[in-house]
Amino acid sequence: MKEFKGNEAIGEVVASLPKAAEIFKEYKIDFCCGGNRILSSVAAEENIPLEKLLEELMAAQQQLETMVTEEKDFNTMGYGQLIDYIVSTHHAYLVRELPKLRDLIGKILRVHGQQHPELSRIHKLFHNLETELEQHMIKEEEILFPLAKAYEAKPAQRLLMEIYRVNAELEEEHEGAGDILKALRALTNNYMPPADGCGSYVLTYKGLEALEWDLFQHIHLENNILFPRLAEESLI
Repeated sequence: MKEFKGNEAIGEVVASLPKAAEIFKEYKIDFCCGGNRILSSVAAEENIPLEKLLEELMAAQQQLETMVTEEKDFNTMGYGQLIDYIVSTHHAYLVRELPKLRDLIGKILRVHGQQHPELSRIHKLFHNLETELEQHMIKEEEILFPLAKAYEAKPAQRLLMEIYRVNAELEEEHEGAGDILKALRALTNNYMPPADGCGSYVLTYKGLEALEWDLFQHIHLENNILFPRLAEESLI
C-alpha cells in the first residue's frame, strides 16, 4: 500500500488520492494554487498535527485499495478526455452558478450593506473573480485546449512551445483567483453568515463556499495534472 510520509507535495497527494481533496478541505488547506507546497510544511504552518493528517490520508488510501471504485483516474486520461471533463463539469458549473451568485451578492448588499460594510468588499472581489474566470475560460477553450488536442492528435514542437507560453499565463491567473478566494473566506468569516442574515444571506455564503470547493478541484486538475503532463512532453 502506498504510504504518505509528509515529504510529498500536496498537489501530488490529491493527484494520486482524490479523496485527499476532501480531507484537505476539512483542514482548509489550499491544494490547487498551493499544490507545490510540502505536506509537512503546510501542517506546521497551519498548526495541524502531521501524524493525524497522515493517518487520515492512509485510511483513505486503504479504503481506495480495498474497495471497488468508480473514481476517475485523471492521471491516465488522454488530453482530450481530461479537457472535455474539465469543460463539461467545471466550466459548465461556472457558467451556471456565477450569474446566480452575482445576483445574490447584489441583493444582500442592497439589503444588508449598511449594517455589514464588508459586503461592499465582497461584492467587488466577486466581480473581479467573475471577470477573471470568464476571461480565463475563454482563453482555455479557444486557445489552450484546442492546442493540447491538436498536439495529442499530431505532436509537433511548435504546438508545445505555444502550449508552454499559454500555460504560464494561465498558472499566473490561477494564483490570482486563489488570492481572491482566500480574501473572500476571510471576509465571510469562513462563510459563516451573521446572526441577522436573511435566507438570501445564508444562500449566498453557501454558494460562495461551493464555488470555492469547485474551483479548488478545477484548478487542481489543471495545475497539478494537465499542465505538468504537458510540460513533461518536452522530455519525451
